[in-house]
Amino acid sequence: MIIKILNSALILFAVCMGLKHGWNMLTAKHEMLDMFGKWNFNKNAVMINGAITLLASVLILFPKTFVWGNFLMAAGILMIICFQLLYKDLRGAAIEVPFLLLNFVIIYLQHPLKNG
Repeated sequence: MIIKILNSALILFAVCMGLKHGWNMLTAKHEMLDMFGKWNFNKNAVMINGAITLLASVLILFPKTFVWGNFLMAAGILMIICFQLLYKDLRGAAIEVPFLLLNFVIIYLQHPLKNG
């Protein structure tokens, strides 16, 4: 029971972070445009990435699409880590690693409302 409560809290945290960052990308906030701009992402690419992040966040909430949403979110985070490393920003990459691991921990613990 405690594991399900902990996992629910982790899921809510991941979804809230995904919604926040996805919305910031979708609405082309200045900080997001600056971060992705150094990797040659234009405004439309940032907005598409934001829409995908929002989609992944919503997919995490439902047991049938839970794993797909987590993998999609993890893929987006891994992309950011790869770009950070490509441009030799080790601090930026290190900041993203816990969020990547969070998705895998959530997958390991499974959806708390899953039957069986």
